[in-house]
Amino acid sequence: MKTKVIAFSLFALTATAVAVYPAYQSIGAVHNVPGDPVNVQLPPVDPQTNERPAVEVVFVLDTTGSMSGLIEAAKEKIWSIATTMASAQPAPAIRMGLVAYRDRGDDYVTRVVDLSGNLDSMYARLMDFQAGGGGDTPESVNQALHEAVNNISWSKNQDTYKVVFLVGDAPPHMDYQDDVKYPDTIAMAHKYGILVNAIQCGDNGATRTQWQQIASQGHGRYFQVDQAGSAVAIATPFDKKLAELSAKLDDTRLYYGTRAEKAKQQRKLDATDKLHADATVASRARRAAFNASKSGEANLLGENELVDDVASGRVDLSTVEEEHLPATVQAMAPAARKALIEDKAEQRAELQRQISGLTDKRADYLKKKVEATGGARDSLDHQLYGAIREQAGKKGLLYEADAPSY
Repeated sequence: MKTKVIAFSLFALTATAVAVYPAYQSIGAVHNVPGDPVNVQLPPVDPQTNERPAVEVVFVLDTTGSMSGLIEAAKEKIWSIATTMASAQPAPAIRMGLVAYRDRGDDYVTRVVDLSGNLDSMYARLMDFQAGGGGDTPESVNQALHEAVNNISWSKNQDTYKVVFLVGDAPPHMDYQDDVKYPDTIAMAHKYGILVNAIQCGDNGATRTQWQQIASQGHGRYFQVDQAGSAVAIATPFDKKLAELSAKLDDTRLYYGTRAEKAKQQRKLDATDKLHADATVASRARRAAFNASKSGEANLLGENELVDDVASGRVDLSTVEEEHLPATVQAMAPAARKALIEDKAEQRAELQRQISGLTDKRADYLKKKVEATGGARDSLDHQLYGAIREQAGKKGLLYEADAPSY
């Protein structure tokens, strides 16, 4: 029987790991080739341009029944993770992925969500995960790690901070003859410049031994989450208003392009609608805080967003083919189209101003609350933040804050 874990700290702790990938639209989608996961070339970091440093983070999560607390915590804390990592200078871009795993004989062995800067869609997938199966040990850790290294679209750029967080409470099956064992997978990860950190839930001795070896071989760190956890999860009086403003901000988006491009953006809008309908108020407030950051712009807007493209001068509205315009705009006269775009831009600027102001007040409120409880300096939130600052610092990411975002 596995140990249940209240794991808010775990995902707040991974908060620090998620400064992520630029939404360079020219790169486009990628598809992995087995045995060669490195198939995206990022531009080099240049402090004289707007090209930002990148961090790619994949969570490898045990989703068996004993991990229900962690999965629910992930749904609550994922936006804090992103906001924490957005605090680096220069503001990093964000790409996150997920490999959920159980064991042979369960409903599934692994499910892979590839790295993406579209965190809304990634979050919508995360919301669908429920803990189940398990009830025995070990689990299919080897397969999960192998797929995290080989079936994910990691970049080739050596300046990118690439990291895996293995999170679970049971050791790997070392008796499956057709498995690629984790030492071989970690050697491959090292070749690709991917660090592997291991976070143990509970106190299983066999898990501890294997997790420590995985972290050591992966040039990462080992952490343990105890039964009580050390979560910093505080609701604020600003959450409800932030959630409301965030929904209004989303409504200012207009997408254009080919039929295929519109279909892609509709999937993004559907994911946003899902999180507004099903996510908690606190989680939606955390998303608002992230989207208000420089790193959050890519998640908020995505690709081919007409208001931003026209307002920024990147696109001349008069040159966009009528069939490529949003359906709601196509029937308008040119002057009416222009007026609508200007109105949406003004609304967006005002909403962003309000969100930024409330986000600052929320952060101050949380800081005081945490300080009143002793500062949470011994929490895993802070321990992981220190570890990630060290790891990411070697890639040029500077984190000056003395605490993660909550």
